[in-house]
Amino acid sequence: MPKPALRTEICSKVAREVLLHSNREHPADEVLHETLANRSGLNKAERQEICRQVFAYYRWLGWLDAHAPLEQQINRALNLAARFKNDPNSFTADELQRAVPSWICSYVSTTEAWLRSLQAEPRLWLRARKGTGQKLARLLGNCTPAGDGALSDTLEYRGELDLYRTPEFHAGAFEIQDISSQIVGFVCNPRPGETWWDACAGEGGKTLHLSDLMNNQGLIWASDRIPWRLNKLKLRARRAGVFNYRAVVWNGGPRPPTRTMFDGVLVDAPCSGVGTWQRHPHARWTTSPEDVLELVSVQKHLLNVASSAVKPGGRLVYAVCTLTNAETSDVAKDFSARHPEFEPEPVINPILPQTPPSAELLLWPQEIGGNGMFIAHWRRKNPKPA
Repeated sequence: MPKPALRTEICSKVAREVLLHSNREHPADEVLHETLANRSGLNKAERQEICRQVFAYYRWLGWLDAHAPLEQQINRALNLAARFKNDPNSFTADELQRAVPSWICSYVSTTEAWLRSLQAEPRLWLRARKGTGQKLARLLGNCTPAGDGALSDTLEYRGELDLYRTPEFHAGAFEIQDISSQIVGFVCNPRPGETWWDACAGEGGKTLHLSDLMNNQGLIWASDRIPWRLNKLKLRARRAGVFNYRAVVWNGGPRPPTRTMFDGVLVDAPCSGVGTWQRHPHARWTTSPEDVLELVSVQKHLLNVASSAVKPGGRLVYAVCTLTNAETSDVAKDFSARHPEFEPEPVINPILPQTPPSAELLLWPQEIGGNGMFIAHWRRKNPKPA
């Protein structure tokens, strides 16, 4: 079946419209989603082309002349993207510094490898239901597992299917979930029958993974401060056949939303999102140092409150999809100093199992092929017998 014709003028016009309406309060990916949803008559190829132009613009913004016409800037960005795809090494280390704002150098080690990873197209990861990775790979095709064992259910997809329209998706056979997010679930390693709290559940990606690892047994409390996110979780849980959870609105107040004491608590805290800058290049140019500092205080508060709900012998997991020292190792160090009742609990990095176990994992995009992520892990000490 021949591909539908690509109306280049319309694609360029819509892409410019998205760029003109994108700003700090209206992230480009949200504006893009809303714009495409309201545009009837665009075929699949045109939608893909509009997305390509928008993301290329922000990925290569540091190379563009802000005074040039917007259409010219988009074309320049597309040419740079094509050059990088054909010959990534044609960009020097000094050139690659343009990929990020200058302030980030004071917060993150801006290595050439990291900067180069930011300019590549992001990879698409799926999470198959526990133990079904091989079967799903055969059904969808164009899937490569991330590894052996549990990672055999973590699949990179390189095909052309609209995954949201596949019967496997509607049957709950898989979720679209980045590999770093899946690693958080593996670090939590919840057991069937345990009780967990996903304190900042959002739309429930990690809640669903925890449930799958628990064989849908036990109980998960999923909380978030925004009700519509929890409504989205309910829809996703219904499709996935997940029922061992309770959703509750919690605004991060001074007390947990329940008096339950948990075997494990996951604090997937709000963060600056620097680890997602490959997938969300617009955020590179709207995030500020002030954001980082404000979020640090939120992260410390959430950890402090959530830790009070961990039972003796239970575990606390802190995760943020950022790479700044202030939000990662500094927050973990502060928590350990303030809470001697918790001790760091080493875990094995499932992506790099040959490395020594550590209570802190810093996952870099260039090493795992997904978002950057920091994970810290503690266990609450059992009280000494009298």
